Amino acid sequence: MDFKKNRPTSVDGFQRRGSHPSRPAIFKDSSLGAAGDSKPKPKPAINSPRTPKPKVAPSYASPQQNGQSLIGMTLPQSNLRAPVITRSKPKSKKRSWSRPWSRKRKVVTSILTVVVILLGFAGWFGSRIVGSLDKVFHGNIFSDAQALFDQGQLKGESTGRVNILVAGDSADDPGHNGANLTDSIMVLSIDTKNHTAFMLSVPRDLWVYIPGLKSYQKINAANDVTNFSQSGYPNGGMGQLEEIVQSNLGIPIDYYALVNYAAFRDSVNALGGITINVNSPDPRGIYDSNTGIKLPNGEDTITGQQALELARARGDGSTGDRYYGFPDSDFTRTMYQREMGVAIVTKAKSAGVVTNPIKVSSLFSSLSNNVKTDLSIQNVLALAQLTKGMNLNIIGSYTYSSTLVGSTAPLLMSYRDPVSGQDALIPKAGLGNFSGLKGYYQQLTSNSAVAKEDASVVLLNGTNVTGLAGNEEKVLQGKYITNVTVADASNNYPTSMVIDNSGGKDPATKALLQKMFPGSVVITDTGSAEAKEAVGRSAAFVVVIGQNFANSNPIASNTASASQGSSTGSSTSSANPY
Repeated sequence: MDFKKNRPTSVDGFQRRGSHPSRPAIFKDSSLGAAGDSKPKPKPAINSPRTPKPKVAPSYASPQQNGQSLIGMTLPQSNLRAPVITRSKPKSKKRSWSRPWSRKRKVVTSILTVVVILLGFAGWFGSRIVGSLDKVFHGNIFSDAQALFDQGQLKGESTGRVNILVAGDSADDPGHNGANLTDSIMVLSIDTKNHTAFMLSVPRDLWVYIPGLKSYQKINAANDVTNFSQSGYPNGGMGQLEEIVQSNLGIPIDYYALVNYAAFRDSVNALGGITINVNSPDPRGIYDSNTGIKLPNGEDTITGQQALELARARGDGSTGDRYYGFPDSDFTRTMYQREMGVAIVTKAKSAGVVTNPIKVSSLFSSLSNNVKTDLSIQNVLALAQLTKGMNLNIIGSYTYSSTLVGSTAPLLMSYRDPVSGQDALIPKAGLGNFSGLKGYYQQLTSNSAVAKEDASVVLLNGTNVTGLAGNEEKVLQGKYITNVTVADASNNYPTSMVIDNSGGKDPATKALLQKMFPGSVVITDTGSAEAKEAVGRSAAFVVVIGQNFANSNPIASNTASASQGSSTGSSTSSANPY
């Protein structure tokens, strides 16, 4: 039988293993040489990590054992399996962690640990501050980035002065009547060229016409207007307040900040308290039973709660067991509000706060919860640049009623509305006549020597010309002398006289008065009748307007009786007041 076609053979003529079902498979060890070899090939090293796994090529040579052919021999079944060659993975070199750390290793690890903690804290801290800033100043990641490179120019900066209207309300106190009333109103005015500033308080009881309410009201009610919308002003109540301050008081407003009274409490607490100086005419200090504030005279370190109580206290001008230390009522309150504002800024800039991240974070958090403003982050950074070298101890603090006589200020007087019966304050020149208040702001912002002296003047009409002193009061206000009081002299005098009580402190004002009212300049120790008119008056200058001024003044030509009472020492009083 011919099996050639069905029996595949190897190249040496032998039948391939397992090619015929009647013959057992032949074991072939790859470690042995080909048929006829006398010496076996060396076996590769087993379990050697450096010896590559051998590639066994197929071989069909006849296996041998000790030189004898194995063909035809019957081998035990255990030998029918080819030896399995295994290769173990190379052992990795294990690091011993049990050995002690070197000093260098400890130092480096400690530093890295601290850096990681600080970076994590800085990330949290920075995000909290940035979040607070963005909440207050309407910022975002893009405006924040832009602000670092370009702050732009502030409104008002081109004129050399930036004015910020700051108002305080009680929106944090749901039980407070009229929570939206701005019981604290002041203007922060910054001189961008000379890097100086002052704060001017506006009395909350100032009686003004509020267009949004279509009636006369106290100025603190302006913030209640919700539908105000006018070009050049922010919408709502603060826009209405800005419009009134600009039109009535002559103060251009560039930005506003509406501050909740809780800002006093939270900011002071964040700073760990502030120090203020209580200088009350009452030896006991100050006390207001309504808010509970009670402080002795002298330097007092107050808590946040005390700051809040002082910001709200006004004493209502009362004395006795329930109130003391508030002789000027609301004007005393605004004085302490300005003082606390400066104290907060001063403490916030101190090294103990700037280097304390917890305090800084708490301070920004308190501001974000209590302040609404139209200032942007760019504006704030620009303001910081303008004021970074400013001495906070010399920031001016003013009010329209810095020198009160009872409850009446030099520029204001008491008023009761006949319709509502409310007690209020109106300009001394009359209801709706704000010329004196406008002049006062001009005085504060002028570089005039007269304006800086801010001397008080009493004008006494020593003639029989009606309204002569009142007319000259307006002239003086236009020349930055705004603290003026007018009255009649006890007699008529032929010549004007300027009585100088300033002790030489106000030379520019003295020169101006002498030029306006030609005559003699004396001090109160003279025995002349004119000089005696100044007795009991506390003004820096007392001017007795004489007939010589009336004769040269156009107003005198309208008075038929101008020539009467021209003799020296005449006892005839002026027929018309002032």
